[in-house]
Amino acid sequence: MATEVENKPLTAEEEKKAEQPAAGADKKEDGAAAATAASTESGDKKSADGEKPVTENHAAEVGDAATASGAGTDPASAAPAKKEKEVKPTVHKANFEKDVVYLYQFTRTPLLPSMSPYCLKVETWLRLAGLKYENIDHKLKLRSKKGQLPFVEVNGEEIADSAIIIKELAQRYEKDLDAALTQEQRNIAHAMISMLENHLIWVQLFWRSKNPEQMIKGYKVNLQHALGSRLPNAVLNFIFKFQFGRKGSKKVKAQGLGVHKPEEIEEFGKQDLKVLSELLADKPFFFGDEPTTLDCVAFSVLAQIHYISDEVKYALKEFMQENCPNLVGHVSRIKERCFPDWDDICTKLDLNAHLPKPEPETKENKEGADTEKTAEQDKNESEKELEKDNSNEKTEKKEEKPEKAAVEENKEKEEAAAK
Repeated sequence: MATEVENKPLTAEEEKKAEQPAAGADKKEDGAAAATAASTESGDKKSADGEKPVTENHAAEVGDAATASGAGTDPASAAPAKKEKEVKPTVHKANFEKDVVYLYQFTRTPLLPSMSPYCLKVETWLRLAGLKYENIDHKLKLRSKKGQLPFVEVNGEEIADSAIIIKELAQRYEKDLDAALTQEQRNIAHAMISMLENHLIWVQLFWRSKNPEQMIKGYKVNLQHALGSRLPNAVLNFIFKFQFGRKGSKKVKAQGLGVHKPEEIEEFGKQDLKVLSELLADKPFFFGDEPTTLDCVAFSVLAQIHYISDEVKYALKEFMQENCPNLVGHVSRIKERCFPDWDDICTKLDLNAHLPKPEPETKENKEGADTEKTAEQDKNESEKELEKDNSNEKTEKKEEKPEKAAVEENKEKEEAAAK
């Protein structure tokens, strides 16, 4: 219902006053548009110059600043500008090769390709699937956006978590190792993988967190190499034992396993090994003659037990050797099939022992020989030039002597004629 004030006709003076705020608003909108354009142009220029890429957050900051100064009053006009500034998330490997899987994991040890069962699981799966991959040496300084290791980058995209990595890559490149399994076998595999990753791994982590010094000794870890640090190993070992032991114990306790007694936790691990051993029986792999995802997971976990140094007493290793010899054979079969470069990995701690290497030594020797040859040639040429210069000097001196004698003789004749 209209009010009396709304229906009242305006006088000429009132109409003039009403027009002034409208004009001011127009100017304000013009200023806002100019501010937005200037902000956008400035951001685009910085991105083009390589000073600072325009990200979604940066676009939001520009929009907020424009709104605070009176700009960005029209949401419809602001939406397209924000959409234009959206960029894909950056990856660590900027100069990536198409369809190459770049794997970020822990460094090598002298006894095992990786102390992380999750990292070893992904690398074993990549080798079984036959996908081209490359390990990135990041000295444990990088983590995924989820804060995890391992993670991979493929075609500029990050994939984190070992289970998701395998699932995504299997679908993308049609490399399902479980394609021949029945539904019942898939169910068994799922249950066994859950037991391994959500129970047996935690039994191992409990032992490691309680015995960090034994863990370093058991895998012969050189923390200077692993961390890329110049600090003495004694200092690094002390820091590692304190931090890893404290954090590991908290994680195991939060998971629920850590509330039990050590001997009870050890018994849990032995029961898991016994179940695996009975499932494997006398088969080469868990479901027949060809390895599946379960074999990758089992190998990655059992290798942590089997390849620990004999210098360290580990109850689960002793139990597996004495009571589950078929599991020991399973670990050896996966190792021979997937890691023919195992010795190079463990002796040289080479992250990419599987990749073909150039022959730098031969080339360097050849280049060195060529360099020596060239240097020798230069030396000989210099000596020859020097000898030539010396001979020229001698010749000039010989030529100078007759000239001097002739001058003196003429001088004597002139003096005699004068007398």
